[in-house]
Amino acid sequence: MQGQPIEILVVEDNEDDVLLLQESFADSRLVNVLHAVSDGEEAMQFLRREGPYAECKRPGLVLLDINMPRKNGFEVLKEMKDDPSLRCIPVVMLTTSSREVDIMRAYTNGACSFISKPVDFDKLKEVAKQFALYWSLISHLPRGE
Repeated sequence: MQGQPIEILVVEDNEDDVLLLQESFADSRLVNVLHAVSDGEEAMQFLRREGPYAECKRPGLVLLDINMPRKNGFEVLKEMKDDPSLRCIPVVMLTTSSREVDIMRAYTNGACSFISKPVDFDKLKEVAKQFALYWSLISHLPRGE
């Protein structure tokens, strides 16, 4: 099966989690580029291609943590869904939370999936593999500009 490689923006303030995600996706030929930013304000700059991100391609998918400094994941999700040029980008909440209130809030505000982070590296690697297969082989994503 041939899949379309995807560009992913990871919005995560924990550097260890970013490294784990990068390592987890490293073996996947289905993930073209994995960009990472560490807070919600930086995420919005990246998505709007402002400042140091002016030359960056818009990602086809955003992995968004909830608890971050400066602007949390729910605020980023709301801004994205309120912006006509960003609302079509799928957002997957990838967080340590498994609280029902967070799950409901994510879906109510436009997230297309909610994944609670596994702690174990092997589990994360398997999740990343399945995630890449689903998002590149089965699902259709908007093309980055």
